[in-house]
Amino acid sequence: MRQKDLILVILLGTIIFVIPSFVKNNYYISILVFFGINTTMAIGLCLLLGYSGQISLAHAGFFGIGAYSSGILTVKFGLPPLLGVVVGIILTILVALTIGIPTIRLRGHYLAMATLCAGEVVFICFKEMNFLTGGPSGLPGIPPFGIGNFVLTKPIHYYYLAWILALVILCFSLNLVNTRVGRALLSFRYKPLGSEEGALSVGINVVHYRIKIFVLSTLYCTLAGNVYAHFMSFISPENFDMHFSTLLIIMIVVGGMGNIWGALWGAGVMTYLPELLMAFKDFDILLYGIILIGILVFMPEGIYGAFRQSLRRLSAKERGSLDLKRGH
Repeated sequence: MRQKDLILVILLGTIIFVIPSFVKNNYYISILVFFGINTTMAIGLCLLLGYSGQISLAHAGFFGIGAYSSGILTVKFGLPPLLGVVVGIILTILVALTIGIPTIRLRGHYLAMATLCAGEVVFICFKEMNFLTGGPSGLPGIPPFGIGNFVLTKPIHYYYLAWILALVILCFSLNLVNTRVGRALLSFRYKPLGSEEGALSVGINVVHYRIKIFVLSTLYCTLAGNVYAHFMSFISPENFDMHFSTLLIIMIVVGGMGNIWGALWGAGVMTYLPELLMAFKDFDILLYGIILIGILVFMPEGIYGAFRQSLRRLSAKERGSLDLKRGH
């Protein structure tokens, strides 16, 4: 991990562990839990979309696989939640390979349509397998997450769980993109920054890397799904439909596709924006659309990209003013 990223991670971790000292309301703590959950998933999708150049509209399904794996095993069979996490990971790897191997060779809208169909198949399974998932009525009574006698019962507990997971995922991903694997991904990301033909010409196995990143990004969603299920204690198929997959894509675009930190910014904006606009009642959807369009038009590289550009301009102006002073 680069020194700058390490400093930012330490700063973020400090802020995360200080916030509960000032925020006591369980409602606001719950929103912060969703922010942490969304951050974990957004980072995974950022690796897939921003670094390997592949789009997926099936990630809500993997979010659901994690939630339902843990929920079904604890509610229907009385097994410990930790076993649900393990089963969810195994099931996700199998489903991700089943979807990824035949579809990852596709490009553009063909890949988008293929993953959309895969996500819809998973969604239909959640909806129709009443004997396991509860069907459209959902799966209630999911017990709190716990290991042995240590049980998480309060929103603040899930706040720390969600953000510890997000920080671990963030550190791992920042390390990954600065390794040989990360440089390989950037080599075939998308033109003009990368070229698949150029990557192939120097011996990089493009398909191999894309499948690995696809599976890794789905595992992030599965882990987030486990936290979500035990935090909410109730899940239903509507939580994992195509609209949520689209929302994850919007998070990446709004935050900035080309950087892991952009996923954090995008998750924050898309988690809090609907809450902030609730005060406008009937006009909240209109304002929501206007704000998103404004970000896409005026910040084509996302919020984090615009922030970095502003910092570069400021530093350039400072260097210019110093040079002028030295000239005098």
